[in-house]
Amino acid sequence: MEKLQILWETTGIAAMTFGQFSMILVGGLLLYLAISKKFEPLLLLPIGFGAILANIPLGGFTEPGGVLYYVYSVGIDTGVFPLLIFMGVGALTDFGPLLANPKMLFLGGAAQFGIFATLFGAIALNGIPGIEFSMSDAAAISIIGGADGPTAIFLASKLAPDLLGAIAVAAYSYMALVPIIQPPIMKLLTTQAEREIKMEQLRPVARREKLFFPLIAMGLTLLFLPSATPLVGMFCLGNLMRESGVVERLTKTTQNELINIVTIFLGLAVGSKLQAEQFLSFQTLGILVLGAVAFAIGTASGILMAKLMGKFSKDPINPLIGAAGVSAVPMAARVVNKVGLQANQQNFLLMHAMGPNVAGVLGSAVAAGVLLALV
Repeated sequence: MEKLQILWETTGIAAMTFGQFSMILVGGLLLYLAISKKFEPLLLLPIGFGAILANIPLGGFTEPGGVLYYVYSVGIDTGVFPLLIFMGVGALTDFGPLLANPKMLFLGGAAQFGIFATLFGAIALNGIPGIEFSMSDAAAISIIGGADGPTAIFLASKLAPDLLGAIAVAAYSYMALVPIIQPPIMKLLTTQAEREIKMEQLRPVARREKLFFPLIAMGLTLLFLPSATPLVGMFCLGNLMRESGVVERLTKTTQNELINIVTIFLGLAVGSKLQAEQFLSFQTLGILVLGAVAFAIGTASGILMAKLMGKFSKDPINPLIGAAGVSAVPMAARVVNKVGLQANQQNFLLMHAMGPNVAGVLGSAVAAGVLLALV
């Protein structure tokens, strides 16, 4: 009997706590959303599986010597994984629509207002018992409003590593829910006539413009906001490889094999932080609520800025494209195009929306640099 007792105590069932069991169910929910609902499957699937592994009692996955411990230490603690993802995103991004209409930078900037509004909201939540966010925590949470997963992970790893799991899950969940969250806000803030506005065709962009843009963007970042250089620099490197046309092998590797490999390990590393003792708290609920508020404010700010620009522009501007100022590329632009087509079957806004969409990628990186510099 004594040997059976010892054997029983070495099983995961005997050692499992209610919190660990709950987080295994959360991991299962993420797998369901990824596989069945196809919500950001590239990230939610490894995150969900990583959460299950991290909460297996006596497994040792997240302890020194465990595979998830080293994956997190190498990729997230150092900030390498988010930076490599940003390089891959840069290699996939076409800045042509933004260069054809540079005014769209204002929409990408306006959509980041949700980040800074949520910063104060996180501090205000400290008045609720059980919630205590420092300024660093609030800054890391607020970046969710940019709808940029790699940036959220990068900033959280620097400012609030204990909250990284909740912040990453919130960021990618809201990115996946863009087609559900954004349309009601877009329709609430625009009239039928505004949604029907047709924009003029974009001008052709010369190859020279596309080559110089990443160099100029990196140079300006180095001069005015060095803290954002890691993100913007890697993004510009990926984009320069794409536009140069002389390193096709490197570009294809960055766009495919490299970003895919890093995505797997990034998801597992984030999942490793979804441990019961860290995730199951009032703070997590506060993060989820604040993330939704940040995303909604960012969407609304972009739309309102587009409406303002439309009043002073000689060329017509459909205010719907302001919603693409969040950096969920290219999903937000596709949602804009869909809502525009619902209002007018001849209204194709995809390329116009890609301008503020890629501007939002740069905007979220700059916002992260500002928060790092301030906090």
